Amino acid sequence: MSSSPDGDVSGSAEQDGGATLSFDVEGGDAGQRLDKLVARHVKSGGRRKVAELFERGAVRVGGRVAKKGAVAQEGDAVTVRLAPAILPEPGAPLDVRLETKDVVIVDKLAGQPTVPARDGDTGTLASALLARYPEMAGVGYREREPGLLHRLDTQTSGLLVAARSATAFATLRTALSEGRIEKRYLAVVLAAGLAEHGVIEARLAPDPHDGRRVVVVDAARDGSDDAPALRTTRFRTLRVSPPWALLEVEARHAYRHQVRVHLASIGHPIAGDALYGGPRAELPGERHALHASYVAWSGDDDVPAFAVDCPLPADLTALGFPR
Repeated sequence: MSSSPDGDVSGSAEQDGGATLSFDVEGGDAGQRLDKLVARHVKSGGRRKVAELFERGAVRVGGRVAKKGAVAQEGDAVTVRLAPAILPEPGAPLDVRLETKDVVIVDKLAGQPTVPARDGDTGTLASALLARYPEMAGVGYREREPGLLHRLDTQTSGLLVAARSATAFATLRTALSEGRIEKRYLAVVLAAGLAEHGVIEARLAPDPHDGRRVVVVDAARDGSDDAPALRTTRFRTLRVSPPWALLEVEARHAYRHQVRVHLASIGHPIAGDALYGGPRAELPGERHALHASYVAWSGDDDVPAFAVDCPLPADLTALGFPR
């Protein structure tokens, strides 16, 4: 397949009902990067759109998921699924705690994914948001995360912030990266040997042996110049109900699994958190005892201030911490 001087593509490309694009690699296209070829075929594409297609496994060569940097070979049969990464789902649970013209703050249930992991996933918070607030489409980090400023792990409950406009999202994204949005959590851990309060500072990185996990990185031992940033988690003990302690935890710009990994690193993994060695607890399903309980922003000219508190849910109060 070859390209004309004005950028149009000649050759055999077809779309199946607007959902799938198919083409064969021919002639001078062999040896080129696959993402560049896909960008030429996808209407209203652009680099971000093409990158998202590869991220969600929508590009296949010979039926196999292709990597963004792959090199096209003569005769490769390429298919690209163009269906949206996420569809509105009015029936998905959505507990709105604050709604303004700029933001929506919701209480996510434990067990509900924040965003779809793959095309066609249902029951996500993102799908519910898109159904109720269609203006969030196109706002955010990527198509699959409409308006969402941050995520929570599937088995973590609590507050999430979503922006209703690109302006609000840009403002809050900068504030989040600079640690100007206050976020607090409630966590249940074993009480024995626990300090009344503390500060945990440790660098975190993906576990090279298990993609589900995050590990503490010793920068000095690692010896690399590009060591991960130092992450800070603060905690204080609110109540003790043996064998458990209820902690209030603050992590303003949290890395993936930060609260879970940091507490595990001091010998107090969260109750029910099997991935990080947490003690067993009487909790439903794969639930672990972590709840995003508070979020606040001091406000500016673009997005007014907000502060929302969300108390411990019933499945965690049952561990001995009634409201």
